[in-house]
Amino acid sequence: MTLPFIDLQAQRLRLGGKIEAAVQEAVVGGAWVMGPQVRQFEADLAAFGQAKHALGCANGTDALALPIMAWGIGRGDAVFVPSFTFAATAEIVPWFDAEPIFVDVDENTYNMDPAALERAIDGIKAEGRLTPRVVIAVDLFGQPADYPAIKAICDKHGLKLIADSAQGFGCTLGGEHPLKWADITTTSFFPAKPLGCYGDGGAVLTNDDELAQLIDSVRVHGKAVAVDLKDRTFDHDPKYLNMRIGLNSRLDTIQAAVLIEKLKVFGDEIEWRNRIAARYNEALRPHVTKVPDVPAGNVSNWAQYTIEHPDRDALAAHLKDQGVPTAVYYPIPLHLQPAYEHYPRGAGGLPVTERLKDVVVSLPMHADLDEATQARIIDAVASFKGQAA
Repeated sequence: MTLPFIDLQAQRLRLGGKIEAAVQEAVVGGAWVMGPQVRQFEADLAAFGQAKHALGCANGTDALALPIMAWGIGRGDAVFVPSFTFAATAEIVPWFDAEPIFVDVDENTYNMDPAALERAIDGIKAEGRLTPRVVIAVDLFGQPADYPAIKAICDKHGLKLIADSAQGFGCTLGGEHPLKWADITTTSFFPAKPLGCYGDGGAVLTNDDELAQLIDSVRVHGKAVAVDLKDRTFDHDPKYLNMRIGLNSRLDTIQAAVLIEKLKVFGDEIEWRNRIAARYNEALRPHVTKVPDVPAGNVSNWAQYTIEHPDRDALAAHLKDQGVPTAVYYPIPLHLQPAYEHYPRGAGGLPVTERLKDVVVSLPMHADLDEATQARIIDAVASFKGQAA
């Protein structure tokens, strides 16, 4: 029998009737859009993520777009993004006529390489066609990017910093969340994410009071917020006074109800995922080229467990025959995709990214992966007789 790659039903069963009861309460309450559960979840999420403000939105892609809109990024602006990530990170940049600049990643963490970022910024400045404005660092597979180094580069060049924690929300560096360094953290509640809902959803977190107000405005059609109403009289619902161009990007009340219950156990689940990853690392190290070690002091949420193997495709086929599913993130980096291949690449190219696309493969990972099932996966990898790792 084929194993699940991510066993979402195991978590649902473990949480028992708590989620069902929360959903029923939201349904009966009748405030199905931006209801009280949304406000509660935003407060809970802010507390967990060490943030002054958390604002829910419709999905993780909108979460990235909201600060870009709030900052007025547009034509002639450059936004620096890794190529080794999902399309959403770069996708939102051309929405506003800005250009994504693709940056290579570190060969150990798979996250944005600060040295490559510095080269990319210098190259764009030297060319003079675009103005560097924003860096979007991705916490790929759950591991935090090198925020202290990236923040120093952003400060040097006067750039805003977004922590794209769609995969990595809950990761930390020395006990601190990425928001300690970033202007804003964004995340996704897509069901397969470590903190996932039962549909779609996203959020932004920030410590900037004014930015939080602007994003609250943008997510609801550019409605008037407190900063807009200073010295202005408007006696009607602020949503009918539109101060800026916005979106319709609100978190559903039912999804917030689900996430309230899931967030209660999220800290424990991160600990469980780390134990699972440690078992994987110890058992698989002799059988693969590389296991995903995390730098000392950092904590990953292990959204994915990704190894390297020189005969990746044959290994994946072998595992499929053994009933073990795998996934390849990402077989075509963004700078090689038809939609993005014409956008600039950082000076020196992206050699690490282009190597990784041929050797990485992800194994089943979720908080409820029991030792017996994990042993079956490990034995299947160890039994592969293809090209030596």
